[in-house]
Amino acid sequence: MLKILEGTIAGVPPKGGRKHPEQNLINVNTKNILFIVGGAFEGMEKVIASRINKSKMGFGAEVNDKEHLNDDALLQMVQHEDLLHFGLIPELIGRLPVIAALHSLSEDALKNILTEPKNAILKQYKKLFSYEGIDLEFDPFALDALVKKAVARKTGARALRSIVEEIMLDIMFELPEKENIGKCIITRDVVEKGEAPIYIEGKPKKNAAQPRKTSESA
Repeated sequence: MLKILEGTIAGVPPKGGRKHPEQNLINVNTKNILFIVGGAFEGMEKVIASRINKSKMGFGAEVNDKEHLNDDALLQMVQHEDLLHFGLIPELIGRLPVIAALHSLSEDALKNILTEPKNAILKQYKKLFSYEGIDLEFDPFALDALVKKAVARKTGARALRSIVEEIMLDIMFELPEKENIGKCIITRDVVEKGEAPIYIEGKPKKNAAQPRKTSESA
C-alpha cells in the first residue's frame, strides 16, 4: 500500500485475485496517479478538541473554548498529529501531504439529494406507485421534515433512504387493500407522527377486475 502511494509498478489482476489466482497480472505504474483517501473519521472532532483545549497558565495564555465550536469548525483545524492520535500509522500520514476537511451537508443539499438526481429515492417510489396507477406526491413540509430527521441522525445522505423506507413500508403494505385510489399525498404528519397519508380517489387500478357485460346490457 505504501509503495503504491509513493509510486511503483504494481501488478493488478484484471479479473479479481480471489476467483482467478493463477491469471496473468497487468503492470500499472502508479507514479502519475493521484490518490485521494477519504472517510468519515468518526470521533476526529474529539481528538482535535482535546488538542486545542490545551493552554498554558498565566497572563497572555490563549484560551480556546471548544464548546462554542461545532464539528465542522473543529474539522477545519485538523493536523497531521490528529491523524496520528486517531490511529493512522506515521508512514501512511507522511505520504498524504494535503489534508482537506469537508463541511457537513446542508438541509438544502439533502433536499436536492432527495429530489434532483435521476435515481433519487423519491423518484423511485413514485415510479413504483405509478405501476399501480397511483400518483405519489410529497408535500413540501414533508420534505422539510425528512431532511430534519436526517440531520438529527448525523449520518449524512445515508439516513435519507432509511427514513423514507421506514415511512413508506406500511403504506405500500396497505396499498393493495385500497381501491380506486388516484393519488397518495405524504404530509408532514406522516413523517413526524406516523399518521396515514391523504388518499384521493381516482380511476380504478389497472389490475382491478372489470365487470363483465351481460347479454341484456349488450
